[in-house]
Amino acid sequence: MARGLVDGYQRRVDYLRLSVTDRCNLRCTYCMPAGGFRFLPHEDILRYEELLRLVRITVRLGIRKVRVTGGEPLVRKGILLFLERLCAVPQVEDVSLTTNGVLLESMAGDLWAAGVRRLNVSLDTLDPEKFATITGVDAFHAVWRGLHAALDYGFSPVKINVVAMKGINDDEIENLAGLTLTYPFHVRFIELMPFRPDSYEERYVPSDVVVKKIARLGPLIPGSSGNGNGPARYYEFPGAPGKIGFISPMSRHFCSTCNRLRITAEGSLRTCLFADRDVDLRGPLRHGSSDEEISRVISRAIETKPEKHRLNEGSVPRRKCLARPMTTIGG
Repeated sequence: MARGLVDGYQRRVDYLRLSVTDRCNLRCTYCMPAGGFRFLPHEDILRYEELLRLVRITVRLGIRKVRVTGGEPLVRKGILLFLERLCAVPQVEDVSLTTNGVLLESMAGDLWAAGVRRLNVSLDTLDPEKFATITGVDAFHAVWRGLHAALDYGFSPVKINVVAMKGINDDEIENLAGLTLTYPFHVRFIELMPFRPDSYEERYVPSDVVVKKIARLGPLIPGSSGNGNGPARYYEFPGAPGKIGFISPMSRHFCSTCNRLRITAEGSLRTCLFADRDVDLRGPLRHGSSDEEISRVISRAIETKPEKHRLNEGSVPRRKCLARPMTTIGG
C-alpha cells in the first residue's frame, strides 16, 4: 500500500514528469540558450532500466501519473519499448507524452500500441515560415500531419501547447483558438517563462490579454479537461468540439495545488520547475543504494518542496534555475 507523498504544505504529490533525453530536433528560441547548447554526454543520461526503477520506487510512494518529456522524447533510440514497459508498471494509472510532433506522424501507431493514450504537442504558430523562424527547422507540415495522425488513432485528448509571445505569435492567438471550433484539440495558451531572461520582458504576454483576444471569437463557457487537476483553466465555445486552456505560471500561479515532481534525463530530482537546486538520484542509483534508501531521498526532497515560486515578485532574478535551459529540465 502506497504511503502517499505529501509535502510540507499538505499537497499530495502523485504526478511525475520524467525526462528521457535533453536532445531535441528543434531549436526553439525560448527554450535553447542564446549562445548555443552542449548536450549531456551519453553516459550521464539515465539508462531506461534506471528510469523504470525510479518509476517503480515513486509509484510505491504514491505517484500515479507519469508524463514522458525531453528534450524531444521521440528522438531517443528505444523509446517505444521503454514506453511499453512503462505502461505495464502496476499502479501507474496514466502515461502521457509531450512531443514537438515532428516525428509523430510515423510513430503515432506505435505509441498507441505501446499504451500511450494522451499527447501534448508543442505548436506556437500556424504559419510555416514563422514556425521555421521560431524552431530553426522547416517542419510545420510534418507536425500538422502528426496532429491529425494522433486524432485518427484515437488519442484523447490531443493537447496543443502554445507559448504566447509578443511580436512573434500574439497576432495568431485567435486563429489558434479557432482550431477548437473545427477539431477536438485542447489548445492551451501558456505564459512565457523567464528561461531566457534576455528576451523575457519584451516577449511576455499575460493570460488576461490572451483571453480578451479570444473572446472576440465568441462567448467562452467554463469547462474542464476531463482528466485531472492540471494547471490549466479550461473554456470552450458553445458547440465546439475542442477546448481552450490557459496556463498562467507568472500572472496567476497554481503553486498551491502543485502535485508534481520532475526527474531530469541525468537523474536530478526537482520538486519545483524553478527550484534553486536539484537532488541527485543518479549517484545513489549507480552506487548501490537500495530502493528504500532512494525512497528516503525522494521523500525528504518532497518534504522541502517550496510553497511557491517567486519569479513574479519584482524584477526577474538571475537565479540558477533561470540559467538552466528548459530542455535540460523536461517540459
